[in-house]
Amino acid sequence: MTSKRLREILSRFPHQRILVVGDVMLDRLLKGKVFRISPEAPVPVVEITKESSFPGGAANVARNLRALGSSVSVLGVLGDDDAGAELRDLLEQQGIDTNGLIVDPNRPTTVKTRIVAHNQQMVRFDREKCLELSPALERKVLECFESHLEGFSAVVFEDYAKGVLSQRLLNILQRRAHQTRKTTAADPNSRHRLRYSGLTAVTPNRAEAFAAAGLPYVEPVNKDVLGDEALLRVGQKLLRTWKPRNLLITLGEHGVCLFRPGKKPHHIPTVAQEVFDVSGAGDTVIATLVLALAAGAGPIEAAEISNHAAGVVVGKVGTATCSPGELVESFARKRR
Repeated sequence: MTSKRLREILSRFPHQRILVVGDVMLDRLLKGKVFRISPEAPVPVVEITKESSFPGGAANVARNLRALGSSVSVLGVLGDDDAGAELRDLLEQQGIDTNGLIVDPNRPTTVKTRIVAHNQQMVRFDREKCLELSPALERKVLECFESHLEGFSAVVFEDYAKGVLSQRLLNILQRRAHQTRKTTAADPNSRHRLRYSGLTAVTPNRAEAFAAAGLPYVEPVNKDVLGDEALLRVGQKLLRTWKPRNLLITLGEHGVCLFRPGKKPHHIPTVAQEVFDVSGAGDTVIATLVLALAAGAGPIEAAEISNHAAGVVVGKVGTATCSPGELVESFARKRR
């Protein structure tokens, strides 16, 4: 991709309005240093030096979209608690519309807390309650979706298996998005096998793709992605099952592989320079991919841009975002 073409696509990002629907959560990051082993048990003692909080899950997708310059609204469910209030405040501080966040007093806001020492994640602990939405809450989600849909260029369905997206609800939302001709994308979850139907793009990682295809997981045997017969079988099966226009399977250190109906698979190697933390990289991929597609990029162009964005964020600690300037620099670095 030429520098001129990249800048042309990026210049359209601020003109896009994206609606993110799914499981929102709060990510907490405790950073510190390890100087000794605990006398109580053979575990390191982490002396905390910094605490920070970020939007996570579907909220992190919204955060990534906003960092790339688009207008964003998020539709999800919070608990009636301090974590929910903090998450709403964080999103609003970043200019994200939170009118679609619905409070459910029967569940806590999902909180994931990571402890990092010397740029290495030591442990993560989660506070959550995975409940299906009550009929009343489901009606509220549908009402919010209908009221937000007009004027948006794309819809992202973000499933973290916390209960917001049921198959019944997803079917209705997919149908309405199709009827209004929106660019649509989904990030599936291997623990909650929802059936997607005719979306513009779906972005599973390798493990999620094998699980969704109902096939036993197979590790890659070498770096030749286009010679990975197990992966190619999975890709073709998901094209038949989900019928997406674009299936982008993320492959970690091996980059991404784009599958399209009637086209040969297209592999894009990773551009990551250093990998400190892969937390939230999938959120960055789907955010960048759907935004690029909505802005008029071709599928290969959009996949390449999202691959560069992932390469940027894995070089940061914790769930992170990528800016248009960092994308320009990443492409320039590749050309040097």
